[in-house]
Amino acid sequence: MSEAKNITGHTQLYCLIGSPVAHSISPAMHNASFSRLGIDACYVAFDVNLAKLETAVEGLRQLGVKGWNVTMPDKNRMAQLCDELGPASSICQTVNTVKNENGVLKGITTDGTGWVECARALGHNPTGKNIVQLGAGGAGTSILVQTALDGAKHIAVFNAQDTFWPKVEEIIVKLNKKTACQVELHDIKDLDTLRKQLTTADILLNTTPVGMNKIPGCLIPDATYLHKDLIVSDIIYEPKETALLKMAKETGCQTFNGTFMLLYQGAASFKFWTGQDMPLEEIKTKYFNK
Repeated sequence: MSEAKNITGHTQLYCLIGSPVAHSISPAMHNASFSRLGIDACYVAFDVNLAKLETAVEGLRQLGVKGWNVTMPDKNRMAQLCDELGPASSICQTVNTVKNENGVLKGITTDGTGWVECARALGHNPTGKNIVQLGAGGAGTSILVQTALDGAKHIAVFNAQDTFWPKVEEIIVKLNKKTACQVELHDIKDLDTLRKQLTTADILLNTTPVGMNKIPGCLIPDATYLHKDLIVSDIIYEPKETALLKMAKETGCQTFNGTFMLLYQGAASFKFWTGQDMPLEEIKTKYFNK
């Protein structure tokens, strides 16, 4: 049985909004961090769909809720409801973390930060590297923007020519103007270009849902597209080893999945809200090393 939280009249409230949210590990990791650091705060989850988002956000603002995380399907709309946006959010127009400063809502995205810090912690710093990224929707957009802002040398994005394609084009135009990173966009079906880009790539990153239990498969046709010095990452964490990671490991590549991405996303949100560092090793041991 966990120790009861001593709620007072001074306890500050933080939360997660989105739909669904009941499965989230965020309340556990943030409440454990508050407790460890002696911060009088509590983190809860509210199921808020897109239709209710604007009303819910105004309520959070007026009630003085100090900050919140935003998950799907609310991230893009949340960017429009903020008063100020961080550098990455201003480019990709998505927000997953909000700080309420006396009624002024400041929004950032920590999705990209989560992947970048995870990669760095494992010794795979993307700064100065050539990256091939599969997909640029949802978290993939934030990762694309953050890696460019953090100094990646070149990013070749391969995406389906769907309704999201024009937005990706707009984001890439901004990145090529605002950063020193060279970013280009290709059709995911262009396998000749994919093979060519992977020849000189340092990192291959899958941000699509292909490889999940519900969407099995692999966007890389076969192992001849890979080389043994390639770092291969998949933001999917269930299953722990996707078909892509299995193929890469058998080729001799170093690999990592999305397990710790959530940890570093949460740590970035925690720092943004409190100014303090999340006790990462304690949280990792308690909630992620299982």
